[in-house]
Amino acid sequence: MRRSDEEIQDRNLIDRILAQALVCRLGLCRDNTPYVVPVSYGYDGTAVYFHTAREGAKIGFLNANPRACFEVENEVRVVPHADQACHWSMSYYSVIGYGTVSEIVDREEKTRALNHIMRHYSGQDWEFGDEALARTRAWRLAIEQVTGKCSKDK
Repeated sequence: MRRSDEEIQDRNLIDRILAQALVCRLGLCRDNTPYVVPVSYGYDGTAVYFHTAREGAKIGFLNANPRACFEVENEVRVVPHADQACHWSMSYYSVIGYGTVSEIVDREEKTRALNHIMRHYSGQDWEFGDEALARTRAWRLAIEQVTGKCSKDK
């Protein structure tokens, strides 16, 4: 990271950012073509969980290349400057990570993954019927590397 003074090395703070952010952006790639997509997600300290429909663009990219990048941010705000345009800035916390995505097909593991997502937004676990499980695919992005950044301009 270029700005080491803004790097977050405290894993507890990185975990807190991941627990509080609302949207995760996945960075995928196939045939030298990048694809970034926002997803709802869950996090368990070692992996990011997300879901998809039975087919679609994300699945095509994941089938071609399971390596992925993800990004979340929290507490984002513009920091204006009264006199100079080039002194405007942003204040935020962010996390960027890399890993490998695998599909979760076991019914119990899939339910657990979907509940990671639902718990992230609702704070509780849910029951998933056969129909919901049949039309939904669940994925685990195993985190291999993660970094955090805190840009808190005045």
